[in-house]
Amino acid sequence: MWAWPGIVGVAVGAGGRRIVRGGGAGAGAGAMERWTGRVALVTGASVGIGAAVARALVQHGMKVVGCARSVDKIEKLAAECQSAGYPGTLIPYKCDLSNEEEILSMFSAIKTLHQGVDVCINNAGLARPEPLLSGKTEGWRTMIDVNVMAVSICTREAYQSMKERNIDDGHIININSMNGHSVVPQSVVHFYSATKYAVTALTEGLRQELREAKTHIRATCISPGLVETGFAFKLHDNDPERAAATYESIRCLKAEDMANAVIYVLSAPPHVQIGDIQMRPTEQIS
Repeated sequence: MWAWPGIVGVAVGAGGRRIVRGGGAGAGAGAMERWTGRVALVTGASVGIGAAVARALVQHGMKVVGCARSVDKIEKLAAECQSAGYPGTLIPYKCDLSNEEEILSMFSAIKTLHQGVDVCINNAGLARPEPLLSGKTEGWRTMIDVNVMAVSICTREAYQSMKERNIDDGHIININSMNGHSVVPQSVVHFYSATKYAVTALTEGLRQELREAKTHIRATCISPGLVETGFAFKLHDNDPERAAATYESIRCLKAEDMANAVIYVLSAPPHVQIGDIQMRPTEQIS
């Protein structure tokens, strides 16, 4: 049965629709069996959403290459996964995604050591508080390099990896944002929002090109609202109180909610194309 992780069945009776809940991360494991032993790349895997996604994929038996500029936290997570007895493995890889040569070197290493990539999770992203009228060009360029260029390069290389091995059921998932669907009246995130609108367009363009190539490789983006991670603290690095207040105003999404969304997408039957999952905290207004 294909279901959101943690929901294992649905019963319908005279009283209406009743959801039967199961045991969390293991629920729906049957739909993930085809990914057992296969290779996933997760960018930005050291913290937050990326770390949660990497852990979930390892729990489901995948061989996960987790990359970040610093791998100390990924190495710790890999040890935790091993100690927990998860069936998959987590392989830390140091990579600066703003440097194309490092990205290409990473894909080359994955090819040599693990044959190639079957699933690519473009999770890494960042925001800088650089308004359109007064922002620094360097901050804008950094956001473009990581949020747009790195996503595009990793997508291209992942597809080429799949193509050369005749992989026809691969999946490319872009972790987007609700800022890629609406512009909020906060000047510090306007340029960031523009980069996420680009991810929305890139994902749909990718879907179309994959169809034109007559492949069954799928493309999805997942667009969360406010997720309780360290994101706000990096955006407001000079104002930690403001960053903390961002997460205290409402009950936010958790990184694990995003990991569950990734598992849901990967568990979809081969004939189902999920284009975009938009998810917000219930209390979020914008």
